[in-house]
Amino acid sequence: MQLNFSGKQRTPVVLQTEAAECGLACLAMVAAYHGHDIDLASLRRRHAISMQGATLAHIMQVASHLQLGSRPLKVALESLPKATLPAILHWNFNHFVVLAGMRGGRAVIHDPACGERLLTLAELSPHYTGVCLEVSRLEEFQPQQDRQQVSVLQLLGRLRGMKGTLGQIFCMALALEVLTILAPFFTQLVVDNAVVSADRDLIAVLGIGFLMIALVHVGVTAARSWVLMVLGTRLSVQMITNLFAHLLRLPMSFFEKRHLGDLSSRFESLNAIQRTLTSSFVEALVDGSMALITLAVMFAYSGTLTAIVCVAAALYALLRVALYRPLFYAQQEQIAHAANQQSSFLETIRGIQSVKLFNRQAHRRTMHENLLVRNFNAEIRTERLDILYRGLNGVLFGVENIAVIWIAALLVLDSKFTVGMLFAFVSFKTTFVTRIGAFTDNVVELRMLGLHAERVADIALAEPEPAATTEVASTLAADIEFRNVTFRYASFAPPVLHNVSFKIAAGESVAIVGPSGCGKTTLLKLILGLVAPTEGEVLIGGVNIAHLAPAHLDLIGAVMQEDKLFAGSIADNICFFDANSDQARIEECARLAVIHDDIVSMPMGYNTLIGDMGDALSGGQKQRVLLARALYKQPKILALDEATSHLDVDCERGVNEAVRSLSLTRISIAHRPETIAMADRIVALPNVPEPRVRAHSRHRTRLPSEGEGLAQQARSNSIHSIR
Repeated sequence: MQLNFSGKQRTPVVLQTEAAECGLACLAMVAAYHGHDIDLASLRRRHAISMQGATLAHIMQVASHLQLGSRPLKVALESLPKATLPAILHWNFNHFVVLAGMRGGRAVIHDPACGERLLTLAELSPHYTGVCLEVSRLEEFQPQQDRQQVSVLQLLGRLRGMKGTLGQIFCMALALEVLTILAPFFTQLVVDNAVVSADRDLIAVLGIGFLMIALVHVGVTAARSWVLMVLGTRLSVQMITNLFAHLLRLPMSFFEKRHLGDLSSRFESLNAIQRTLTSSFVEALVDGSMALITLAVMFAYSGTLTAIVCVAAALYALLRVALYRPLFYAQQEQIAHAANQQSSFLETIRGIQSVKLFNRQAHRRTMHENLLVRNFNAEIRTERLDILYRGLNGVLFGVENIAVIWIAALLVLDSKFTVGMLFAFVSFKTTFVTRIGAFTDNVVELRMLGLHAERVADIALAEPEPAATTEVASTLAADIEFRNVTFRYASFAPPVLHNVSFKIAAGESVAIVGPSGCGKTTLLKLILGLVAPTEGEVLIGGVNIAHLAPAHLDLIGAVMQEDKLFAGSIADNICFFDANSDQARIEECARLAVIHDDIVSMPMGYNTLIGDMGDALSGGQKQRVLLARALYKQPKILALDEATSHLDVDCERGVNEAVRSLSLTRISIAHRPETIAMADRIVALPNVPEPRVRAHSRHRTRLPSEGEGLAQQARSNSIHSIR
C-alpha cells in the first residue's frame, strides 16, 4: 500500500493473523488512514496481545504509542454516520471492526476476520454493542511508513543449484522465441515469391526448411518444460524444507495464537511463489525482450500500423494497473476465508467425539456452510474482476485487430504493402500483442507475489528460539532456582506469576499445588523454556536457561496435559521414533510407567499401532505411554503436569512408587492427595499472583494476594466501564 503523506487516504483492509488480534488489526487500519502505515507484524512485536484478546483500554494505550488520540463513546446506531470515521466498533461483545465510511446508506465495515462488508444499519444492529472508539491525530503525529520490508529471497533462504538451471531455461526460451519470429517469414515468402511465380520447387524447399524449424521448436519446448518441472520440484522441496525447519524452531507462543488451517494456508502460498519464480519470472524477462524485438520488426514493415498496436498495448497496461488494487484485496480476502474454512474443518474433525456427544452436528455443519459460502463469495468477487478484465481486454484488442487489418488492406490497395507482408505483419502483431500482454500479466503476478510473501513472512521472519550459547546442558546439576520471576502473556495483561522466588535441590521431589488458574502449568512451562519470564531468571545448575534453551531439555523429561502421541507403534512413541532405539530400555521405561503388562497383553505387543493421536488407547494408557516416553530420555529432572489424572488409585500408587525410586529431581503439578503425599516439599501458589511464593516442607500456607487490586484494575479496563 502506498501512502499519501500529504494527507489522509482510503482506509485499507488489514486481516488478522493471530486468533485474538482483531484490536491490533483495526488499529493498523485506522493508523494507515491517518498516514502511519504500519504492518501488523511490527505492531504485534511492540504490543503483544495474549490469546485472551485486548480490551478497548488496551487499544487506546497502543494508539497513544502511535501518537493517535482516542475517545471512547456510547453512540446510538442511528448516530453512527455522524461519528468521526474511520472508527473502531465493539462487535458481538468479543470482536472489533472498523467503520470505514458510509456508501449508499450502508455501512462499510472492515472486519479483520473476513474483510470488507457492506451492511445496512438494520443488519449492523445485532452485532454492534453501542461502543465506538473515535481516533484522531495528536499534535506530535508524523505520517510515516513503518512496514517491515520483505523480499522473496529473504524468505526462501539459501537455494542451491538454481542459477545454472535458470540460465539454461532462459537460453532455451530465447531460442524458442527466435524460432517463433522466423515463422511469419515463411508465409510472406510463399505468398509473395513462390505463389506469384508458380515456383513449386521453391515451395518445397521453403516447406522442408520451415518444417525442420518447427521440429526444433517442438524439441526445445519439450526440453524447457522438463527443466522447468525439475526446477519447480527442486525449488518447492527446498522452500518447504527451509520454512518447515524454521517453523519447528519457533516458540510455543507462536503456535498457541494461530489456527492450524491458517498455518497450512501459509505453506500453500509457497506453491504460488514457486510457480511465479520458475515460470512467470523467466517468462517476463523473455516476453519483454521478444516484445522489443518484434516491435522493431513491425516498425520495419509500417510505422502507422505499429503505432495502433502500441496504443492498444498501452491501454491494456493501464487497464491492468487500474484493476490491480481491487484484485489484490479480493485475493487477500479469499485466502483468509479459505484458511478460516480449513481451520473450522480441522477443528470439527479433531473434536468429532464432542460434537456427537452434544449432538451439535447441525451447528457445526451450518458454521462450515457459512464459512464455505464466504469463501465462494470471495472467489466470485475475484472471478468477477477477472471476467471484467477479460471482457475489456477482448473489446480492446478486437478493435485493434480490426483497425490494423482495415488500414493494412488499404495499404495493399495503394500498393504500399504486399499480401505476403500483410500476412506477415498480422502474424508479428499477434506475437507482439501476446508477448506484451503476457509481460504485463507476469509483472502484475510478480507484484501480487507480495501478498503471498507477506503470508509466508509471518512464519519465516518470526523470531526462533535461541540456540544454546554456554555450558553443555548434560554436565549441569539438576537443581532449579526461580529468582524474582514475573510472567505475563501480553503487554497489558495482569501477571500470571509475580516476583516468584524459590529453589529446588537436585534429587528433591516437589509438588506444585494451588487453585486452578493460579499459574501452576505456566510455572512448569517456564522451567521447560516453553515460555520466557517477563522479569527475573530461571536457572538450572546455576545457569540461566535463556542461555541454554532448548539444549537444557535434554536434562528434562516432561509429561504435560496437552501432550500428544503420534501415529505409529507403541514402541515408536516410547522412544519417540529414535532411529537407534533400545528395545530393552523401551520395556524398562514401560515397566516403570506400569504400562508393560497392558502392552504385552495386546496381540501385537510393542508393535501395536496406536492410531491417530493415540486414539486406540484409553486415557490412562496414553498417560502411562507418555510417562514412559519421558523416562526413555534418561532425564535428570522429571516434570509432571497432572500426569496421573486418568489413573485409578492403585495404578497411580504404582506409578508414583516407581518414579520415586529413581534418582531424579521431580516436579509434579497435582491435585490428588496421593500424588502430593509422595513429595518431599510443597510449593503453594495463591489464587491470584502475589509478591512472593514461599515454599514450605510437608505443609502449605495460604499466602496473602493482591486479588482485590487486580480485580479492580481488570474492571477498570473492561469495555463495560466506558461511559
